[in-house]
Amino acid sequence: MARSGKGDDQLTERSDADAAPNPVWFKPIMIGLMLVGLVWVLVFYLSAQQYPIPGIGAWNLVIGFGIAFVGFLMTTRWR
Repeated sequence: MARSGKGDDQLTERSDADAAPNPVWFKPIMIGLMLVGLVWVLVFYLSAQQYPIPGIGAWNLVIGFGIAFVGFLMTTRWR
């Protein structure tokens, strides 16, 4: 329970959903997305900018960083 600033007699309860831990799958998916994004970018640079998807060029960087960014966004919801 947390006290609200309105008075000493009033108590505000937080719902159980706000304090609930993340599901078991959350942390592996979060870390996995960050690693997949990193590997995507590394493959792009190490393959002389040809793979993982040939023909789209530098858009491979956008895809790799986008995947990693989703993983980093998930860290803001990790409890």
